[in-house]
Amino acid sequence: MTDVNDWNAQIITEFRANEGKLGGQFEGAPMLLLHTTGAKSGQQRVNPMMYLELDGRRFVFASKAGADTNPDWYHNLVANPAVTVEVGAETYEATAAALPKDERDRIYAEQSSRYAGFAEYAAKTSRVIPVVELTRAN
Repeated sequence: MTDVNDWNAQIITEFRANEGKLGGQFEGAPMLLLHTTGAKSGQQRVNPMMYLELDGRRFVFASKAGADTNPDWYHNLVANPAVTVEVGAETYEATAAALPKDERDRIYAEQSSRYAGFAEYAAKTSRVIPVVELTRAN
């Protein structure tokens, strides 16, 4: 089995080589690279993930494919909400913030209607999958 870090590294390389466009299972999917600062280590981490662009706002989902724990990147951005976002050929600074429940439910439902995998992730876990808004820094 491929280590998740190796798998992510391959996606990151492909993303950067093709201005954010990916093939394979992510072909045509809206993808970004999220840079977070390690909560304990202080080291920079980069994670590829799908996002939702809605009403001029950008959201990511701490789904971890329906695992029972939040992904490490979510823990990192809760501790350090200043993040860097790479989308297409653009890189910008942003602030990450988890949405309150009502808004989270609406945004997650929209993502699930567009990509059935997100509904499957929610069905696999008892936790509420966080939805995070990435607000561009001024």
